[in-house]
Amino acid sequence: MLSKIYNIKNLRGDFTGGLVAGVVALPLALAFGVQSGMGATAGLYGAIAVGIFAALFGGTETQASGPTGPMTVVSAALVATAIEMNGSLESALPIILATFLAGGLFQVIFGFMNIASYVKYFPYPVVSGFMSGVGLIIVILQLFPFAGLDSAKSTVTVIQNFPSLFAEANIYALLLGGVTIAIYFLFPKLTKAIPSALVAMIVATLIAYFTKMDVPVIGEIPSGLPSFQLGGILTIDSGAYSTILEYGLVLAVLGSIDSLLTSVIADNITKTKHNSNRELIGQGIGNMLAAAIGGIPGAGATKGTVVNINAGGRTRLSGILHGVFLLAVLLGLGQLAAHIPLCVLAGLLIPIGFKIVDFKGLKHLTKVPRADAIVLVIVLLITTFGSLIYAVGIGVTLACLLFMKKSGDISENGMEVGSISDMDGSKPWQDEQEFYEEYKDKVIIKHLYGPLFFGFTSYFKDQISNLPKDITAIILRMDRVPYIDQSGLYTLEGIIFDLRKQNIEVILVGLKEQPLDMLKAVDIIPDLVPEEDIFQNIGNSFSYLREKLKEENTVS
Repeated sequence: MLSKIYNIKNLRGDFTGGLVAGVVALPLALAFGVQSGMGATAGLYGAIAVGIFAALFGGTETQASGPTGPMTVVSAALVATAIEMNGSLESALPIILATFLAGGLFQVIFGFMNIASYVKYFPYPVVSGFMSGVGLIIVILQLFPFAGLDSAKSTVTVIQNFPSLFAEANIYALLLGGVTIAIYFLFPKLTKAIPSALVAMIVATLIAYFTKMDVPVIGEIPSGLPSFQLGGILTIDSGAYSTILEYGLVLAVLGSIDSLLTSVIADNITKTKHNSNRELIGQGIGNMLAAAIGGIPGAGATKGTVVNINAGGRTRLSGILHGVFLLAVLLGLGQLAAHIPLCVLAGLLIPIGFKIVDFKGLKHLTKVPRADAIVLVIVLLITTFGSLIYAVGIGVTLACLLFMKKSGDISENGMEVGSISDMDGSKPWQDEQEFYEEYKDKVIIKHLYGPLFFGFTSYFKDQISNLPKDITAIILRMDRVPYIDQSGLYTLEGIIFDLRKQNIEVILVGLKEQPLDMLKAVDIIPDLVPEEDIFQNIGNSFSYLREKLKEENTVS
């Protein structure tokens, strides 16, 4: 009976994966808790609740969930807003926890309403600008704690008070923070068997403890089981409802995007397929339970998930054990964690903030379509120095308006903007019929019709993922693709990269001027697709493949 529920052969790998993922998550949970403004304890509570219950009810077998940078930045903005409304963290706590609860509830509703199928249509520049803004917020807000000073409430405040960073900095805190960053980057050169973040935290903390350095520390962490903390939400004033709904919705949308992106990464590693709607339901349940015990919300954690899989995790038990490990730490080692300096946690968060920044998207700002670059920069600036809530909404609206204008310009110039009904390639065109009949077992022909933009990328990925694995080459006919945006560009790059890993040659036919320029600008041509695999005429591509296939048959 047990074998039908769980394959015991996976137990060792799941245990190891869960343990390692838990070790990786520990210092980050503490750091994210501090950054949220609710304290290290809230980070640990959130990591435990989301880690266990998102794994139990979620739709990705190997997902390790917990507090993440993007979710923590939104949580910190909410905490600052709630304190401003109520005067102190204690009096603002009911509003904060009610918002976390609402965010989880929204995610559950998203799952039942199949909202997951729409999340994938977010334009790349919007996601890139938002994530880069989140990364910069993490870095900027950790500058003061890194120097041993009180954390600022906003990036604008940090910029305004920047001179005091040099005048009032604690030299011991700077030293410890520098040691933390150095170990974080250098330790993996010795071994990757032990997470460098954990080693950095322990070594720097021990240095501070035994040398009695005068630096701010986390302080007391409760060591017992967390208690239920939602009783106060019944006393919330109706004037706070709009704040709860706004931030709750942002947390739900961001948590959904964050988790589903991690699920896709897990799928690519394990060659499995996650259930998007179930994943949102599981994440929502985890975040609701985290709110119930005073923890900050979380999402699928990419680093923890990858570590879990690489260490042997194969089922949802690994994610559950990752949360159970953190619970054991809370019960047994909470008093020791109280001595961790805040500058050490800042030293862990600053590199993580830089990792969140999308340097690839920023590097290509001058090469991608101007409209995409404008959207990315606007979303980045609004996210970093303005409102997280407005950043995504303005970005998506602007991206859609600019795309509609571009489509209008294309139509006015006499170029076709059609549907993508021919993408399935099931019906060969007249000039393909002879070649198709001869090589249909070795070569696939796909037709792209219309702009390759953010609304099409998900469908494009699905079509390519369903290709037979034993083919030799794929021809992408792009005669009728007048325009490609940044989302389409990076999607095409990822697809070609994956096909090449499977030793499938990619032939591009009929590239128009704008798509060709874009592919060359970001080095897809010639790095991924050499010049000899590009043809303006379909007949020439057939002649090339015939000769190549004949040579391969002769050699074999």
